[in-house]
Amino acid sequence: MPTSNTSMQGKICMVTGANSGIGKATAMGLAEMGATVVMVSRDLARGKAAQSEIKAKSGNDAVDLLLADLSSQQSIRQLAEHYKQRYSQLHVLINNAGMSSLRRRETVDGLEVTFAVNHLAPFLLTNVLLDVIKASAPSRIINVSSDAHEAGYIKMDDLQSEKKYLRAYGQSKLALVLFTYELARRLQVELAQKKVLTKVEDELLFDSFACSKRALVYVQSSS
Repeated sequence: MPTSNTSMQGKICMVTGANSGIGKATAMGLAEMGATVVMVSRDLARGKAAQSEIKAKSGNDAVDLLLADLSSQQSIRQLAEHYKQRYSQLHVLINNAGMSSLRRRETVDGLEVTFAVNHLAPFLLTNVLLDVIKASAPSRIINVSSDAHEAGYIKMDDLQSEKKYLRAYGQSKLALVLFTYELARRLQVELAQKKVLTKVEDELLFDSFACSKRALVYVQSSS
C-alpha cells in the first residue's frame, strides 16, 4: 500500500487487464502514488468505468486508457504503436492480464487461447516495448503468474494443447515464469556490458481476493 514516503511522481506505468481484479487494484495503487497510469483493457465500457473510478478515488487525473485484445497479436502490436505515439518513456510494465477457459478455444491467429493470452501476449508486448523500457531505466517489467505454474509442464510436442487440454493453464503460467527468468538472464548479459545492473526477485502480490506470484525484472542504471 502507498505510504507517505512512497512516490511514483514522474513515472509512467502500463498495467494490462486493469479494469478489474489485481490489475485494477494495482492501477489504483500506482495512481495513489502519483504515477501516470496507462490502463489496458479489452472492453471500452468496463475500461472507462474503471478509469473514472480510479481517477475519482486517487485524485490523480493522469490515468490513461488504451484498448487491446491480448489474444490477437495484431492488436498487441497496435497497442505498442499507440503507446509510443503518446509516450516516450515506460518505467513500469505490468503484464497482469490472464485468463482460463474450461474448454479449448483458438484465437484469430489460430493459437490455443490460454497459452496465447497468458504467455505469448506478455512475451510479445514486452519485446515490442523493450526499447522504450530500456531507455527509461531504472525500469521494471513485472509478469504476474500463479501458483498453478508449479503443476505446469511444458509439453514441447503439444504447446497448443491439442492432445490434452487439462493442464493448459498451468503450462501457460510456467511458460511465463520461464520467459521472465530468461529475459532477466539475457538483459543481465547485455546490460552488464553497458555497466547496468539487472536483478530478478520473487515476491508475492496480494489483493482482497487473490494471491499470485510475480516475477520481477529490474533494470537499474549504474550512474
